[in-house]
Amino acid sequence: MAKVELKAPIIEEIKGHVSDAKAAVVVNYCGITVEQDTALRKKLREAGVVYKVYKNTFLKRAFEGTDFAQLDKVLDGPTAVAFSSDDATAPARILAEVMKDVPVLTFKAGVIDGTYYDEAGCKLIATIPSREVLISKLLGSIKSPISNLARVLKQIAEKNAEA
Repeated sequence: MAKVELKAPIIEEIKGHVSDAKAAVVVNYCGITVEQDTALRKKLREAGVVYKVYKNTFLKRAFEGTDFAQLDKVLDGPTAVAFSSDDATAPARILAEVMKDVPVLTFKAGVIDGTYYDEAGCKLIATIPSREVLISKLLGSIKSPISNLARVLKQIAEKNAEA
């Protein structure tokens, strides 16, 4: 079997991840222990994020013609990539959380919703809460004034009933 025939399924696998991905974050994993990597993979899997280590040439071929081709300039050395099709900020957020305990794991770059972010940008994106958290905060801030108004009206009604 020719080398090209062996590489094609791997490139197609990456293209499958890329086709429905909202975000892809590339990290340097050099120096991470097996235990740390296993814990990282578990957290990412629970969040619906695909985390894999591929050869840089495979990633470059799979990224051709997509927004993720912007990552080609950082694809050198040990590279792992995290794809997310649901929550665009999940890969950066989870990786940044793990980086607090595993300083050897570092961001290279990322493409989130078609926009390229360097290492500093990925760290900034990691501070953005998930969509569900943002929605719950919005609903809480909308509900709070209404609840306060209801309490005040109830107290006025009770005071008038006593008088």
